Amino acid sequence: MSHGGIAVTFSARGDPLEPVGVVGVGPAALALARRVLAEDDAALAAWRGVVAQDAVFLLGAGDTLPWVDGAHYLGQDPAAPRILLPTTHRPNVPLEAFERALLRHAASLAPPLAILLEPRCVVSLAEARPLARELVQKWLEARS
Repeated sequence: MSHGGIAVTFSARGDPLEPVGVVGVGPAALALARRVLAEDDAALAAWRGVVAQDAVFLLGAGDTLPWVDGAHYLGQDPAAPRILLPTTHRPNVPLEAFERALLRHAASLAPPLAILLEPRCVVSLAEARPLARELVQKWLEARS
C-alpha cells in the first residue's frame, strides 16, 4: 500500500490484537457462511456482518467468532480506532498517521475500514448489520 508517496508495508506484530472481526475471501468465505449457518440464532444475533461478491465479514466479540480455515481475523488498535487491521500484523508507519492518511485517501468509504493484506484492499464495514440467516443462506446458494 502506498499513501502520499510513502510505501506502507506490514510486518508481524509482537502482541496480536484481540479479534473483533473475521473475514473469509473466496473458498474461506463459503466456509465462513456455512459455519455461520451451523450456529444457533443466539450466536447469529451476537454478530453483525457484511457480504461482498467474494467475501464475508463478521464483527463480534473475539471469543464468539467462528474459526474457519483460511479466514483472517481483524483487530482494533486503540491508536487507530477507525480501522480494523489483521490481528497479527501492523504497518511500518505510525498507526495514527496511517489511519489519518487512509481515511483521507479513501474518503468515500465510511469507517470502520477493514484492511486486508490478501487480497490487498480496504473495505468499509459501516453497513454491517445483524445477521439474517435467510440472507446468508441466499448468498451461499447463489455461489453454489
